[in-house]
Amino acid sequence: MLKVMHSAANSTKLNSQWEDLNQLTALNTVHWDNIKTQLDLVLLALETLTGIGSEAMLTAANNLNLESKIPDRVALWRLRQSNPLRKGQGGRKKLDVEEAQALVLIICYLANQHQEIIRRAVSLLEQVAVKNQEPHQTALLGDYIDAFCNTYQERMEEDEQISTDLLTRLALKLLVDLLFYSSSGGHRRLWLTLIDRSTKQF
Repeated sequence: MLKVMHSAANSTKLNSQWEDLNQLTALNTVHWDNIKTQLDLVLLALETLTGIGSEAMLTAANNLNLESKIPDRVALWRLRQSNPLRKGQGGRKKLDVEEAQALVLIICYLANQHQEIIRRAVSLLEQVAVKNQEPHQTALLGDYIDAFCNTYQERMEEDEQISTDLLTRLALKLLVDLLFYSSSGGHRRLWLTLIDRSTKQF
């Protein structure tokens, strides 16, 4: 009985979050290529910080009743490959609004689940900034930055303008963003950020 009640509560919460996103969408002003890039990069930051993989993302989709949008690894891979920065052409497809919304809800769900490590990393970032130290001097931030930069370089097309310093700044910016996405209302914040940044480049 409690499980049924919990499932009903989750379903109600999900429906509410889904409607939030629909109300916030301004489709005529959205540059979808940039949104596809942003979603993939936020997921990249989340997975390199926490160590999660596609299995955790699919479990989140299942828990959020989003299996119809992202039913399996292939579907998830194809959605992420829709990022124009990605190497290879095989998985590219158009990302529709509902798929983007599903990824937003999955990101915020997983960020909330891993809020402790996100908070710890951001706290360390604040500490090194106060001491005027380099983030690499702490194990957690150093490991995260290295994993982010290495994974980015493995998956994305080569760009001579992307230096290690620029990737490090991107990694730390996304880390701070994750803290906001992990909190209550994070799905609204992420969706509005995606729309706002859709006219800009990283």
